[in-house]
Amino acid sequence: MFMNDLIKDWIEKADHDFGSAKLIFIHVPDYYDTIAFHCQQAAEKYLKALLIYYEIEFQRSHNLIYLLDLLSDKIEISEDIYDNAILLNGFSVQIRYPDRKIYLSKDELETSISITQKFREFTINKIGIN
Repeated sequence: MFMNDLIKDWIEKADHDFGSAKLIFIHVPDYYDTIAFHCQQAAEKYLKALLIYYEIEFQRSHNLIYLLDLLSDKIEISEDIYDNAILLNGFSVQIRYPDRKIYLSKDELETSISITQKFREFTINKIGIN
């Protein structure tokens, strides 16, 4: 296993989604659906970077549980990570459309951001980069 440009690109793209979520939270917290969406997207991309790192093929999917299940063949995935994935899974692509509205409190948004940070740390630690 090695760190290649594709893995770096996935992490960078995830970092952009995560950074966007944090900036929007600070400056436009009423955009809760967009914040939550970017948190889910960042976690998804962090997991896809790990899948590529472990050379695990995956189908195009936004489902974090599916991605974690694939990873679980190579590494241990804690119940806490699965629980966090379940929470973020509800914020995938579907909430981007006007017929699927969600309302999140400041605490719920802070939790989403915290969970996304855990996915980032999980990925970085497994790959072994700073």
